[in-house]
Amino acid sequence: MVYTETLDVFVRVPGIATSKKGAQDFVQRLVMQTVFDALERQARNALLPDGVISTILNQLTVSIIYEPLHCKNVILSRTEKFDLEPPHCLISNNKVVGSCSERSIVAKRCVKFVQVPNEHLSFSGTLLTTNIVMANWSREMWQSVVDRALQMLISGPYGSNFLRATSTVNGN
Repeated sequence: MVYTETLDVFVRVPGIATSKKGAQDFVQRLVMQTVFDALERQARNALLPDGVISTILNQLTVSIIYEPLHCKNVILSRTEKFDLEPPHCLISNNKVVGSCSERSIVAKRCVKFVQVPNEHLSFSGTLLTTNIVMANWSREMWQSVVDRALQMLISGPYGSNFLRATSTVNGN
């Protein structure tokens, strides 16, 4: 997820977040809902009643730490001419594939593209529960929930952004 405060970018790339907090909130909601869906599916497979499932989900908190990429400006092809100074995010098929870090003043084109830095390609999260049963789950049990959530992210509408994702559960 990326964000910008530049009006021209909103016009050229509809759906881009309008602030850093907006991008972070989007990722937070997406991951939280997916974890809830994975837990709900597991609870339904265990034949738990709806009321119990609702109580379990209400006792879970998901917190995500993520540093979205700030795109002051965008270019939609490697050969696009532009007047503004870099950095510019290079967007292809509605996905940021790199950024222009240097341009030719004469040709008004990008002469140096770089990949999106890793800090913008990953996030970490914490799951906290006040449910006594879930609080005592093994690391393996939580890993199965997180793995299921990751598979759901991969098969969801933003799946291409998670194709190389991995998950790790730390703790007991």
